[in-house]
Amino acid sequence: MALLPMIFVLVQSLIQYPQPAGDGLDEATHQRMKELQELLDHEMARLLQELEEQDKGWGAVLSGALQQWPFWVVAGVLVLLALWFTCRRRSGEASNNDVHEGEDSVDGREECMEVKVQESSDASEQRSREKEDHDGGKGESGSDGMEEREKTGYAGNEQGILLVDRIEWPVEDLERGCSVIAELMESLTRVFVDSVSNSFYPVPQEAIGVGSAFEGWSPRDWDGVYRVLVPLNPPPGHAFHLEPNSAGQVADRTFKVCVELVCTCEKEQVEEKPLCFLHHSREELRQKQKRSLLETLCTSSYLDVDKTSRWFCHLVRSSWLQVPQWHSWYVVFQPCSRSCRLELSKGRESLTVEMLFGVRRGDSDIFVSSQPTKATITASTAWAETYAVAEAKFFQHIARQLPCESLHLKCLQLFTCILRGTGFSSSTWKTVVMHVLTTVPLSRWHRRAFARRLWDIMAYLDRCLQLTHLRHFVLGNERIPAEISLPPAMRGVVPPNLFEHLARDPAAHREARQAYGRLRFRLGVLLSSH
Repeated sequence: MALLPMIFVLVQSLIQYPQPAGDGLDEATHQRMKELQELLDHEMARLLQELEEQDKGWGAVLSGALQQWPFWVVAGVLVLLALWFTCRRRSGEASNNDVHEGEDSVDGREECMEVKVQESSDASEQRSREKEDHDGGKGESGSDGMEEREKTGYAGNEQGILLVDRIEWPVEDLERGCSVIAELMESLTRVFVDSVSNSFYPVPQEAIGVGSAFEGWSPRDWDGVYRVLVPLNPPPGHAFHLEPNSAGQVADRTFKVCVELVCTCEKEQVEEKPLCFLHHSREELRQKQKRSLLETLCTSSYLDVDKTSRWFCHLVRSSWLQVPQWHSWYVVFQPCSRSCRLELSKGRESLTVEMLFGVRRGDSDIFVSSQPTKATITASTAWAETYAVAEAKFFQHIARQLPCESLHLKCLQLFTCILRGTGFSSSTWKTVVMHVLTTVPLSRWHRRAFARRLWDIMAYLDRCLQLTHLRHFVLGNERIPAEISLPPAMRGVVPPNLFEHLARDPAAHREARQAYGRLRFRLGVLLSSH
């Protein structure tokens, strides 16, 4: 029985100094286990020797074994401890591995997502290159094959369809607002023409809806103003000529509208036309007809924006009571130095419309308008060149061609609203999407390819950021549809770089690249969650 105290001491030592989980046994534990093993071997040998010396049959053997019960208890405890140590070690290693894997997963989640997105972007670019390489040899069959693969073989199709169906914006409200504004401007134009028919003021033409609302989408930063451009034609006996106002950036050019008097003697003899300003005396002109445009809205010989704006606002005020809408809409005129802005309200419904006015460049869709420029101080005779009408016609052209007429608008809506706050302006997204629309065949803009078109847009933006070069969409673009009329000289110009500020400022370029990385990650998460 002297063995029992020693057994309890050994068990107590093992319990007080358990094996650490993770990296194996320390030196002290190794030494204790070795001593215990030697003691067990010695006791086992002694027990066998005693059993051999006792020749008392199986009953004697059983009796001897029962007398050594403390030894069997210790052996069982040791076996249990060994199993416990083994399980604890394996559990500790698995836990450590899980912790490390979790840390790696958290730290590398964005990197992993970026890799996946980059692979998608690279794959998109590769597909485009393969298409260009094979279009000449495969023709329609190659295009049809690519479209079929997009419909059936793209892993993100289902996610893209779920997402495109969930993108919503107040399209009905936009259509309603655009319809109301279009009807109002049509009524006002008829009154305008009658009002200026016996004068020598500019002749307003049919208004053209411009901006995102009339293009069918609304960015997050939209101010809720419906904008229209009212072209102004010269009155009888006058002509407009545009003169470049500066030799600055092509995309920010301003012009002067030079007003010239033209001879009307031949028309004067054929019909009852106003007197010719060039071939009649001032006294006769003063007595028989009203003053010329040069004497009313011009500074020197150039049409003045501020004077024209005051005249135009007065024209709208005087015409309001002559349009049918005045019965149902309450109007408030808001002060504006270079346009006419008014707020319409009827019950809970309210609309704000801003009427810009401008002069057309020849017979093209390019205008010089009263819209203020980015310059801090703008001369009253400076008219900014605008491409808003050409862009609006481009969106109308695209809507007629696409299988899903609003898919490109949902792309714009996603990038400017859902993924807002990434540092890229609405105008940048609009330019990028318009370029992609002229690069990717319109037959591939269908619902099942929504996710792929999003990555095409991202790939195009990525390429522009790498090169710090985003081409102006209208100027010098050979892919612009033929139905959009441009001045001949405008098609051959070098497209301005809208990312020139990034090329000049490395810090701004680095910030833009970081913003793109965040955007790419957010888009990947958004697509994977639908």
